[in-house]
Amino acid sequence: MAANLDPDAGLMLRVKRGDRQAFEELVNKYRQPVMNLVYRALGDATEAEDVAQNVFVQVYKSADRYKVSAKFTTWLFTITRNLCLNEIRRRSRHPTDSLEAPHPEHEGQPLRQFEDAKTFSPPDALLHGELEHKIQQALSDLPENQRLAILLCRQDELSYEDIAKVLGCSLSATKSLIHRGRETLKQKLKPYLRSGVWKISGK
Repeated sequence: MAANLDPDAGLMLRVKRGDRQAFEELVNKYRQPVMNLVYRALGDATEAEDVAQNVFVQVYKSADRYKVSAKFTTWLFTITRNLCLNEIRRRSRHPTDSLEAPHPEHEGQPLRQFEDAKTFSPPDALLHGELEHKIQQALSDLPENQRLAILLCRQDELSYEDIAKVLGCSLSATKSLIHRGRETLKQKLKPYLRSGVWKISGK
């Protein structure tokens, strides 16, 4: 049974039966990865919080339609991807202006302190601030599918096959999106790559 192989699928089975504690476990486990991805996709902390919350609302509302044969993270990030695309297409997004945008759950503290540790590891605060702006600007300039492919690639839980399912693309098309996105980012972030401040690859 798939739930035996995927503990998260087991939790979703409990959610389908109305178990709120199981739902809270999933939210606690994936809140930050979802928030990080949405923030990087949209470039706005407040909107990212709204979209991330809506992701979990959709997870709960759609619990009855979840199939145990589906890997939970693939299903979760498909919902995340769809809501991000809805927001991206609803308005023309701009990179965040504030490098110190407070995280909605940690008011008064910079959002960047709560980013996934893999996103960057700056040697000092000044470079960190400049880097944050450059990364967000470079990501925002990518076509939406390339941007999402790159961001999904940074999720440990997702294989290339999983990412292809989330994007609704073939495996070869997914790898091509990731390759083209990485090449573009390498050109735009060359100074930081040379100094080892940020790593493009996620897999």
